[in-house]
Amino acid sequence: MAQFSTSLADPDGSSALVAAVQWLQGTLLGTVASTAAIIAVASFGLLMLSGRIHYRQGVTVIIGCFIIFGAPSIVAGLTATVPRTDIAEVETSVPMPPTFPPPRITTNPAPQGYDPYGGAAVP
Repeated sequence: MAQFSTSLADPDGSSALVAAVQWLQGTLLGTVASTAAIIAVASFGLLMLSGRIHYRQGVTVIIGCFIIFGAPSIVAGLTATVPRTDIAEVETSVPMPPTFPPPRITTNPAPQGYDPYGGAAVP
């Protein structure tokens, strides 16, 4: 029996892609990444205290860690501000363009002795 997908975000056959993205997210936000971020913040803090690095670079590292680890919360906050509408609720009627009367076509008869290809032939 075939399963039919009802979500556009998770179509049929995308389970491998979803699993890969979840693994990547777990790797980037997991314990290894947390440990690396702690070591980076600690080492930059020590370098800032000893005067070997500018405060701007240290603050940049700290803000980068906040953005990386706070990305899910940032995205959730941004998507919460956008009103959600289901596809079924969206009005699909398109207004018809105005109709114009057809143009009047007048034909003029060709004059007597008119040759449209006259002069085109080389003797």
